[in-house]
Amino acid sequence: MGLSNRARTQCSRATSKLRPLKLPIFLVRGYSSAAWKSFRENFMTDATPVVTIRSVRSEDLSAIATFIEPFVAIGKLLPRTTQELEDLVPNGFVAESDGRIVGFAALEIYSPKMSEIRSLAVAPDFRGVGIGKQLVQRCVERACDLQVLEVMAITSNDEFFKQCGFDFTLPGEKKALFLQTRDL
Repeated sequence: MGLSNRARTQCSRATSKLRPLKLPIFLVRGYSSAAWKSFRENFMTDATPVVTIRSVRSEDLSAIATFIEPFVAIGKLLPRTTQELEDLVPNGFVAESDGRIVGFAALEIYSPKMSEIRSLAVAPDFRGVGIGKQLVQRCVERACDLQVLEVMAITSNDEFFKQCGFDFTLPGEKKALFLQTRDL
């Protein structure tokens, strides 16, 4: 069952609000080796990071757990159990540079109507080049592919998500309200 025209339009609008990664797109999408060689010879310096965005694999779980630890320690992310991370594998994405995970995000799907971007983090030395936005875009695209109606983000950096097309309210003035039942 494919997306309806209305759903396709909404997903297209949602993903078009995201700016592309500032690194050349073939670094992310895997274009031909000739294009890569030409770019490398003409534009890259030794300091230019090569970053790929890809789906999470089961063998990434240990590296992801290690990657998010510092973000948990400073209160930017909630702690994740091994089981929680395993549950995120089918809809998770990593940014990788030289075999090192430098970014992570996952889409948790609660129902056909609601999903959430979880555990978005980018290594400090890789911030500012669009990796976070690419990870968000991949999550939104996954939600569109699975025909999930809404994607939410719970964040301490609302400006970042606004730049990605998110807003505080949904059509009809719906708002999410929270009540914390315990201290972390």
